[in-house]
Amino acid sequence: MGERGAVVKNAFSYTDSVIDALETSLSPERMATYVRKAGGNREKAVRLYTWNTAVSAAFYGPLQGLEIALRNAMHRELARKYGEDWYDNPAAGLDARTLSRLSAARSDLQRDGYADDPPHMVAVLSFGFWVSLLGPGGRLPAGSKANYDMTIWRAGVFRAFPNARLSRKAAHGPLDYLRTFRNRIAHHEPILDRHLAADYASLVQVAGWISQDTRVWIEHHSRVPEVLALSPDDPCLMF
Repeated sequence: MGERGAVVKNAFSYTDSVIDALETSLSPERMATYVRKAGGNREKAVRLYTWNTAVSAAFYGPLQGLEIALRNAMHRELARKYGEDWYDNPAAGLDARTLSRLSAARSDLQRDGYADDPPHMVAVLSFGFWVSLLGPGGRLPAGSKANYDMTIWRAGVFRAFPNARLSRKAAHGPLDYLRTFRNRIAHHEPILDRHLAADYASLVQVAGWISQDTRVWIEHHSRVPEVLALSPDDPCLMF
């Protein structure tokens, strides 16, 4: 019957005892959202949870591709302006929160025995860190307001998005939205009520702002459209 037929033949059986065990393992509190969504039907709730997990897993690769492309492109442009260790250059005008994140990242690297050189620092800094650099900037250590429009965006980070004519705000908006989406997935939260097709379209669009080749690579290898087309009751659903 082929690969799909083999999956159907071995479809998972949701007996009451299996559902009880899964509810214990996953916790009744975590399952409550899905039980409500399923109108109290526990089997349907577990199938929704499985679908949510499968979709989250499918998004992992595209989000990873976007995050790495973003941080490397922004680092390249900031290094061009302020040097490879731009994050230590006072001229970059980094706000107090950003400096605190950098200090924590440096401490984590040193604790784990890694050098706090630019390649390691760039790799350890979170998606949220890079997205925050596209914000307006917060308070400087001295108490005055940072101006990321001048010291980050116009200083060269706009060149990290060569395929779109953007303001700082226009770049920050969709990336900050994708940051919250990524965090929900990273913390194993429900995403089934989101407009996931729109989330995916935004992700590939933003990737294309940075690199059209990266966008094409993400779309070619992505399983997101395939998984979104499956229903929670589809026996071929895998994660």
